[in-house]
Amino acid sequence: MFDRSNVVNRKVNIESDPIYRNRLVNMLVDRILRDGKKSLAYHIFYRAMKRIKQKTNINPLSVLRQAIRRVTPDIVTESKRVGGSTYRVPVEVLPTEGKALAIRWLLLACRKRSGRSMALRSSDELMDAARNQGSAVRKKEETHKMAEANKAFAHLR
Repeated sequence: MFDRSNVVNRKVNIESDPIYRNRLVNMLVDRILRDGKKSLAYHIFYRAMKRIKQKTNINPLSVLRQAIRRVTPDIVTESKRVGGSTYRVPVEVLPTEGKALAIRWLLLACRKRSGRSMALRSSDELMDAARNQGSAVRKKEETHKMAEANKAFAHLR
């Protein structure tokens, strides 16, 4: 079973990115990262932000923050084995864990999208998430529905 007490005590010092000076951006770039090519991940992210700026004429950082906020789950379900049965037990999510889940879901949705480049797909998904649409927001809603359906097993925490 995953022990949540270690998550609270184990704070990782996340650096900020060179252009926006934001830790959230660096967390997202680290998740885009494939095969250790961080410069390529930054390139993809900054092209996506540039496209968001062109399409919406809004600060792309605020669009990113809003997208993350809309995708961050409040509650998730964990598998708990009691006796011979496995139950999905709803558990509240810590803010840092929720943000990490939101970033993971956004990038999974970007990778599943059809499109030419990762920058285009990620800009579209971020704009959709900021408007409370898209695959990542649907994933959050499904997670909340699952937790609501299994509310009866909350006492097994």
